[in-house]
Amino acid sequence: MWIPDIYQGSPTAVTLLIAGAPKLAAFAMALRLLVEGLLPLAMDWQVMLAVLAVASLAIGNLTAIVQTNLKRMLAYSTISHMGFLLLGLLSGVADGKASGAASAYGSSMFYAVTYVLTTLGTFGIVLLRAGKDFEAETLDDLKGLSRKNPWYALLMLVMMFSLAGIPPTMGFYAKLAVLEAVVKSGMTWLAVVAVLFSLIGAFYYLRIVKLMYFDAPADDRKLESSFGLRSMLTLNGAVIIALGLFPAALMNLCYQAIRATLAS
Repeated sequence: MWIPDIYQGSPTAVTLLIAGAPKLAAFAMALRLLVEGLLPLAMDWQVMLAVLAVASLAIGNLTAIVQTNLKRMLAYSTISHMGFLLLGLLSGVADGKASGAASAYGSSMFYAVTYVLTTLGTFGIVLLRAGKDFEAETLDDLKGLSRKNPWYALLMLVMMFSLAGIPPTMGFYAKLAVLEAVVKSGMTWLAVVAVLFSLIGAFYYLRIVKLMYFDAPADDRKLESSFGLRSMLTLNGAVIIALGLFPAALMNLCYQAIRATLAS
């Protein structure tokens, strides 16, 4: 409820902080409370998470479509992605058996890491687009970015593709892993709902790509950045592509971390 207003009202640097690490903390808190503390009652809280997941996917994706403020759109996008995170958490127990728990919760953890990495890169580009006494607030501020700096436009395209779940980015594998866990738990209908809302969500991500590559720039502001920022954004984009092509190592780490947590 508070995320859209906070994202829009905060300076971009603060929004970047809010959009990143707290999502990992939220996953850890949910895992500690629901899985470690209330796993025997999973059949009860799974229904609650299913309702919250569908509501998050619906409200996040449908509301993001009509936004013209860039950070507000990304805020509603966050709500939709948290719906996917919940899908992984509710898929660990099927028919009272937790045989697939480590795989399901591992996919949710992988999704959380994917979201944080992609969001950091996205807001890094937004922060770069801002300038002295100027905040990149609207979608129009990204118009013609490819003409001003093709490299940064390419990096933003990678981030949008990852958020939309388009291969070969790690966002595609993250969504695929969560959907696989949902189907294995016997809730195929929930996976279908998630796919449908993901298709809706792809619209507003691809709209940003269209603005960057097919529209004329809205102003003549130049993009100025330090070597350190350019390097970090480039590394971020490379990691998202690399982990999309070779996700096994990170997925295995998430799986092992969850197994160790469940065994403790």
